[in-house]
Order: sequence, then structure tokens, then C-alpha cells
Amino acid sequence: MPIAVVEQLTKVYRKPGTAVEVHALRGIDLSFEAGEYIAITGASGSGKSTLMNILGCLDRLTTGRYVLGGEDISQLSDDELSEIRGRRLGFVFQNFNLIPQLTVRENLEVPLFYQGIVPSDRHRRAGRLIDMVDLADRSEHRPMELSGGQQQRVAIARALINDPLIVLADEPTGNLDTKTGEMILDVFDELHEAGRTIIMVTHEAHVAARTRRTIRLSDGLMVQDEPVHHPTDAVPDAPDE
Repeated sequence: MPIAVVEQLTKVYRKPGTAVEVHALRGIDLSFEAGEYIAITGASGSGKSTLMNILGCLDRLTTGRYVLGGEDISQLSDDELSEIRGRRLGFVFQNFNLIPQLTVRENLEVPLFYQGIVPSDRHRRAGRLIDMVDLADRSEHRPMELSGGQQQRVAIARALINDPLIVLADEPTGNLDTKTGEMILDVFDELHEAGRTIIMVTHEAHVAARTRRTIRLSDGLMVQDEPVHHPTDAVPDAPDE
């Protein structure tokens, strides 16, 4: 069974103070399997961020259906959607979105605190992920004491702290230089190889090329959905003559 499905998804916004409607998404049908590594691409205004926000339960669809982990969440209340976000989804943002007053370890533990996880379990899970992103020597530092790449690694670790069904990444290399961005993409490659499901919004072709499937939107419509082929992908043996 797919890990997430959207059917005939639409999103219509009304411009404040007017009767003008903006159709951000126009009947999107998509299915995501566990372990996929997917890029959602498109020009500014194509609807890719709107789609990401709906998949991440940060915004509501106008019409259609969204099934996550086998549960239809299309009509859930705000409190129920918040619960879904906290327990089933992980987020990595372009601007890191770390809490500046907290240390690396504390930033990771915040989502678990709100879930009522006991301190010993919070410390253990945070420590394991800090080691995974190679920041053990920075665990008691605050975000302003870290480089951009280090802050994004903290954000990735925080996205994994609740063992989410899907990791959603919104332009995760957008605020990083090229070299640091490639290092962050290496981390996503490793997560994919470990079986994580990753959906990444990007407008950069070289970032999308690192994934395994590209979905391209234009004017709220899906205009492309196809696999990304890599040089290291296995080539089927030629049939015997």
C-alpha cells in the first residue's frame, strides 16, 4: 500500500479583500511509496510549495482527498492535523528554523517534549541522531555558533527525531554555498539508502537530479512524473541471442 496518496487535489486561495480566486493546484493525482526519494519542481508560482504544505499538513486542501499512512486526513481538525505533523512527518526548511536560545541537543528534543516523552528517552534519541549527523562535538552549542551546513544537519536530525513516515524538505540547500549544499545532499542520499521516504521541493535541476523521481508542476497542474536515472543504476542483462 502506498505511504501517501492524493486524489483530485485542488487548492484555491482568495486574495485578501477581493473576490479574486487563485487556483494554486488543479486536480493533482499522486501516489508515494515507502522509501522513495522524490523531487517536486517547477517555476515560481507553479504550486510546488502549496503541494508541499498540504502534504505536510501545514495547509488544507480545497477539494479532493489526502490519505497518509492509510488514514484519510482530508477532513481532520486543526488539532488532529497538528498531531499528525508531530508524530508522522519530519520537516527540513531552507532557513533551518532552529530555536536560537536552545542548544543542538535541546532543539532536537523539543518535539519529543511536546509528545510527553520522558527525559531519558529524549536524551537517548537525540544523542543517536547527533552522532548520525556527526555533530557530537557541537551538541551543547547554539545555532548562532554553527555554520550554515551544521545548522542544516541539526535540522535534518530534528526531522528524524520522531521516526516520521515522510521527511519533507523545502529548498534545503537554498541558503548554502555549493560545496556545503552538496554535503547536505550527501546526507539525504544516505537517508534514502537507509530506507527513508523523502519528498524535496527544489527549483534547482542539479538538486532534483540527486533524487530518484521528479514531479514537475506548472500553473497548478502536474506536467511530469518520471524516474531519475543515475549512472550507477543497474543495467539489465542483454537477452541471449
